[in-house]
Amino acid sequence: MNLSEYQTYAKETAIYPGQKSMQGLLYVTIGLAGEVGEFCNKVKKILRDHGGELDRETSEALGKELGDVLWYLSQCAEELNMDLDTIACANLSKLTARQRQR
Repeated sequence: MNLSEYQTYAKETAIYPGQKSMQGLLYVTIGLAGEVGEFCNKVKKILRDHGGELDRETSEALGKELGDVLWYLSQCAEELNMDLDTIACANLSKLTARQRQR
């Protein structure tokens, strides 16, 4: 599955207020920030509670959080009428150009 396919399927699960408006963008942006925060908090707890040792169970839990991040990111792109594949390609082009400048 590529990012555009994911985006197509993900939007079928999207139920939130104000879709295709500033309210919808705000809603999914706040959701994205929350999910990134949950991911970061789990990583912090690995350092605090497990001496930085990452076990399989915790790694899988982090993967689930990244899935939530991806869903909200996908919906942010939807709210902006943008395609994730296009966004990803543009980002890689930008990073490649930046790397060449060094």
